[in-house]
Amino acid sequence: MNMKLTDLFLAELEREATGTRSVLQRVPEGRNNWKPHERSMAMGYLAALVARMPSWVALMIKQDELDFKPASGSLSPLQVPETRTELLQVLEQSLGEGREALTGTTDEHLLKPWRFLVGGRVVAEQPRHVMLRDSVFNHLAHHRGQLTVYLRLNDASVPAVYGPSADEGKFE
Repeated sequence: MNMKLTDLFLAELEREATGTRSVLQRVPEGRNNWKPHERSMAMGYLAALVARMPSWVALMIKQDELDFKPASGSLSPLQVPETRTELLQVLEQSLGEGREALTGTTDEHLLKPWRFLVGGRVVAEQPRHVMLRDSVFNHLAHHRGQLTVYLRLNDASVPAVYGPSADEGKFE
């Protein structure tokens, strides 16, 4: 059976949505500025980043490139929700943007190159489907895992995402 890339990515988006939602539901409120180390991201920023990452699917499908430090200035700053409810709303909006973009594109489009630039310099250029895998799905798993460490360090329970956690879903 041959599966279309768009169907594969839609299915992966739905699987990742479940784990992402369960992690974001446990982010403690009132701790947005907390950091485990001075060089680490603040918890609120990291949680907002995780919530927005599924929308990067749409960005990569609708644009041919992204310059992280454009000559015209800088990108819009990431808005950090104050409440868990707002954070989950950001996630649902982001998932909707990703779903819509995937259902409105073709596998042929996903084979075309996409570029990531910093100050006009190409940092990465790969077919869109590779960039989606690496820069959205793998990157999301990385930052969601980072966020689970923040949860643990704040005495919040850690959900089972890919398998059991110390707090739930133990294998018997």
